[in-house]
Amino acid sequence: MSKILKITGLEKSYTSGNKRLAVLQDISFEVEKGQTFSIVGPSGSGKTTLLGLCAGLDDPNAGYVELCGQDLNALNEDQRAQLRNKHVGFIFQNFQLLPTLTALENVSVPLELQGAKDATIKSRALLEKVGLGDRVHHYPSQLSGGEQQRVALARAFSNAPSILFADEPTGNLDAETGEKVIRLLFDLNKENGTTLIIITHDMELANRTQHILKLKGGKIVTHPLTPAL
Repeated sequence: MSKILKITGLEKSYTSGNKRLAVLQDISFEVEKGQTFSIVGPSGSGKTTLLGLCAGLDDPNAGYVELCGQDLNALNEDQRAQLRNKHVGFIFQNFQLLPTLTALENVSVPLELQGAKDATIKSRALLEKVGLGDRVHHYPSQLSGGEQQRVALARAFSNAPSILFADEPTGNLDAETGEKVIRLLFDLNKENGTTLIIITHDMELANRTQHILKLKGGKIVTHPLTPAL
């Protein structure tokens, strides 16, 4: 398999007053195309910061990220945005839906940015696939948390991403609703052959992925291993 994400010697720190706070230190790992991969660790371990660096949403202080065959250090902001729009999907804990758009319109946004002429048709089909065919014209405020996350799922897969980053995708959901969302996430992942990277503190969820990377204090404490089945 080919590598879709390669992280080498990644460092990230911030300055607060006269102090330098190291958030990530010497992070290196690789993810193969089509794999399911989780990054786990306690709050403050650097998981979300690492996600932002992997997706080119932030710049490291040292090291480099190769995403979908592209060295992110060599790309400007516009080029990174184009790369994300074409190859990357996101799912967030707080859904990140646009409140003034309907479910159908939210899912259509990535497709419209790509200039797809059949954006509405594809978006409707995706919403039906996640069980929201009768909610396409509802606004986020009219949907439950689980329904909003299913809209976010449909949106994330709308541009057929090569890689999808999910940051605590069930963090704001009850256990039963969260399980439904996770089943949908893995089903869509398998159906589309998308590489899936989940940021989570939930080891039960992490153990459902093929590989686990553990962070603590901004450092890797356990390199990716295949969990026992």
